[in-house]
Amino acid sequence: MAAAAAAPRPVPKLPDGYDRWACLYPAYINKDKSRAEGRRIPKDKAVSAPTCKEMLDVLSTSGLQVIGERKIYCREKSKEPPFWGRVRVQLKSPAGELVNPKFSTRDDVMLYAAEKIPQLKSRTNPKHTQDSGQQQGKQGKGKKRK
Repeated sequence: MAAAAAAPRPVPKLPDGYDRWACLYPAYINKDKSRAEGRRIPKDKAVSAPTCKEMLDVLSTSGLQVIGERKIYCREKSKEPPFWGRVRVQLKSPAGELVNPKFSTRDDVMLYAAEKIPQLKSRTNPKHTQDSGQQQGKQGKGKKRK
């Protein structure tokens, strides 16, 4: 039983040239960050508080090959789990040709992600938070009678 627990996890095979793929952090397209804090696109095109998962969802449907990694951006002040993550995107094949002519630079990919993230269902129909449920419960209660 101890031998089964000590067995290493199988490492997934990464594609050829993976180390040359473009790295994108959510901070690059975050409207709430300044240029000094890591934003790389214009503020009017950026999105508020993007996550790595949202970037993966959007870019995986774009036809590009993407892989998520558990990394933290070096300029990120908060080291909390919601700020973890990096996305690797294949822009060029190992031969040097563009994978998708629509995305010739990493800026094209960042602008595409910033445009599509607000259209995600999780953004358009957010789940109700616990606070709103607690407020509704408090409003319905009357005075206690002795």
